[in-house]
Amino acid sequence: MVFGLQTPMIRPKLSVVIPVFNEAETIPELDRRLKALFASLASIAGSWETVFVDDGSLDASGDMLGALAETEPRYKIIGFSRNFGHQAAITAGIDRAEGDAVVVMDADLQDPPEVVQLMLDKVAEGFDVVYGVRKRRQAETVFKRATAAMFYRLIRVMTRVEIPADAGDFRLMTRPVVLALRALREQHRFVRGMVAWVGFRQTAVYYDREARFAGETKYPLRKMLRFAIDGITSFSVLPLRMATWLGLLSGAAAVLVGVWLFFVKFLHLGAVPGWASIMVAVTFGFSAQLVMTGILGEYIGRIYEEIKRRPLYIANRETNLDPIERDHALSRRAGPDVDGAQH
Repeated sequence: MVFGLQTPMIRPKLSVVIPVFNEAETIPELDRRLKALFASLASIAGSWETVFVDDGSLDASGDMLGALAETEPRYKIIGFSRNFGHQAAITAGIDRAEGDAVVVMDADLQDPPEVVQLMLDKVAEGFDVVYGVRKRRQAETVFKRATAAMFYRLIRVMTRVEIPADAGDFRLMTRPVVLALRALREQHRFVRGMVAWVGFRQTAVYYDREARFAGETKYPLRKMLRFAIDGITSFSVLPLRMATWLGLLSGAAAVLVGVWLFFVKFLHLGAVPGWASIMVAVTFGFSAQLVMTGILGEYIGRIYEEIKRRPLYIANRETNLDPIERDHALSRRAGPDVDGAQH
């Protein structure tokens, strides 16, 4: 090698990004199925990498991933300094993934790795994004299925972005899509909406979502609600426009009440106990103001989070990552450099 020059890195054909949080029971089976998948993919001919992002796991997940990486150099590990959340973990993996195609999937094996072959077939047809759509959801409660279906359809109505219904973060993206996605650095991340927003040719593959291989869900109701709010506020200002609609509705209600009181008083249709109408009007107006104050607070809070310009995540451990790759990822995470250029 000539002094001062670096050997160009050979880009893998496929990268798989897997966020991990307390998945020690699943990791051995995940490793087995990933290796079986890679061995069966003739189109990549062994040219692959897997980027595991340990999102501050409290169990033995980090140690188990480290042990796997010692025997398989194509297993790359990013360890967070704490739990930054599922969407931040996906972002970190996308920042480091160097493949011509990048697949995002969860570690719980609910999204079968074998579906990746179907996604690669769609890429061969000329598509840039291939997302998995769930035909059936095994071992999920009726409440969860119903609320998920309602959320996907609600967000499609409220936004101008065609976010596919019944599709999670399990998807394949080609290199141009990954590079476009890396430029989006907002704090409150809704990755599946961001992928839809960047555009390109997108299509779906359909599969049956399996039950978790082991462990318990990492998305309880509280996190689901927060995730839904992030998705809506990231891609729609429709809640803010509710103020106008509520104002018009309140005005129309006031006019109708006024007309009714006019007829009652001047046509002598009966006594009017004034407190009832006043209390209804005051209560309605007061509740509408509280609702809109809360909605404004959500948006203002997000502005506050953005202007602080904190990094999306902090990695305190990295394994099998190329130094050039790591430096590029750090520059992307840092945002604008000294001359104002945006990474």
